Amino acid sequence: MLRHILLISAFVTILVCTISGQQRPIAFINARIIPIVGTPIEQGVLIVQNGKITAIGDARTVRLSSEVQMVDLAGKILMPGLVDSHSHIGGPAGADATAPIQPDIRILDSLNPRAFSIQRAQAGGITTVNVMPGSGHLDSGQTLYLKLRDDPVKIDDLLILDKSGKYMGGIKFANGTNSIRAGGGSFPGTRAKSAALVREQFIKAQEYRDKIAKAGSDKTKLPPRDLAMEALVEVLEGKRTVHFHTHRHDDIMTALRLSKEFGFKVVLQHVSEAWKVADEIAKAKAPASIIMIDAPGGKLETIDVDFKNGAALEKAGVLTGFHTDDGITDSRWFLRSAGLAVRAGMSRDKALYGMTMANAIMLNLQDRVGSLETGKDADFIVLSGDPLSVYTHIEQTWIEGKKVFDRSNPADRIFATGGKGAVDDGDTGHADLDCFDGDIGGGN
Repeated sequence: MLRHILLISAFVTILVCTISGQQRPIAFINARIIPIVGTPIEQGVLIVQNGKITAIGDARTVRLSSEVQMVDLAGKILMPGLVDSHSHIGGPAGADATAPIQPDIRILDSLNPRAFSIQRAQAGGITTVNVMPGSGHLDSGQTLYLKLRDDPVKIDDLLILDKSGKYMGGIKFANGTNSIRAGGGSFPGTRAKSAALVREQFIKAQEYRDKIAKAGSDKTKLPPRDLAMEALVEVLEGKRTVHFHTHRHDDIMTALRLSKEFGFKVVLQHVSEAWKVADEIAKAKAPASIIMIDAPGGKLETIDVDFKNGAALEKAGVLTGFHTDDGITDSRWFLRSAGLAVRAGMSRDKALYGMTMANAIMLNLQDRVGSLETGKDADFIVLSGDPLSVYTHIEQTWIEGKKVFDRSNPADRIFATGGKGAVDDGDTGHADLDCFDGDIGGGN
């Protein structure tokens, strides 16, 4: 009788595992693994199952059972999927010309999850991305943190959810020339007016928050619902990070001043002149996401951008990441940002950290992505050679244990090399892609 019970129990267990979609474990063996957190592993072993990393090490420390599916990556490099902390893939558009500050705008409502720009990002090894509206406004709306999973039917298929089930994202602020309009009505005409308008809205948000707290359980005393104020209250409460487009050293200091004044979490984006005020950024404990531009041109406020930005920020002790601002930098070429920074004096380890873990921290996703560690999402890329070499290709991109890009597959390869079928996705290709919305403002 006991034997029959055990047999039935075993059958039920197998059935439950099958129904719940238990994936056969996959072991990636013999690659040189760069885990980002920890030293590189020669002839490494990475085991993934059900979208998670279940083991990592070398052949001496990781035991392989007979049920494991083997993938031999001898001669290859394996490292975490790249995290882009500032992009415009998917053709998003945020605020319009009606007002300079529009925190109620949700990029969720204007992003095309089937845009081919997402597949080009996969070809560039990007697995997690912060998709933002442009910077033609002081506040152009709420950003989205996305996993670039394959074959999305709707935007929900790309969302990253927090522990409460809410989709994750930040909010986009900007200063400098993008948001300034000479005689622009409600838009600011100077840098000082720009900061004054931002202060005005945060004070309103503080008052809105306080009225709600004072009302308590008495709904009759609640203020009328205001979606814009709700978003800014989330900023005040630390629930939503401000991603602040800023270039000149004085604009950087204004962003830091506002962050300190209202107590909000900030990630400094672009910071072309960060090397001039790196110590001040470090004192403020503000992370910086920088872009590596390898061609001249652009706006006057970026005239002093320098490849040494990464090295200067590293020396000052600033958490430093990289971004594409796609299409300022094509997502397919994102990895070379680390190489350009190293060439200008940044350490190799911190440059690769800036492509992965630093950005994960900026998006509050460090427990899930950014490094190869047991329990984290199985997001990784397979490289043909050294990640800092211009001759290296991204051969495969995996997200949550599923291959989303394979250079050896002609249907995927076109997104890496270009050509017909790689861009014909219905996107307008206008200025929304360069950190700017609509026909006002401009540039990255």
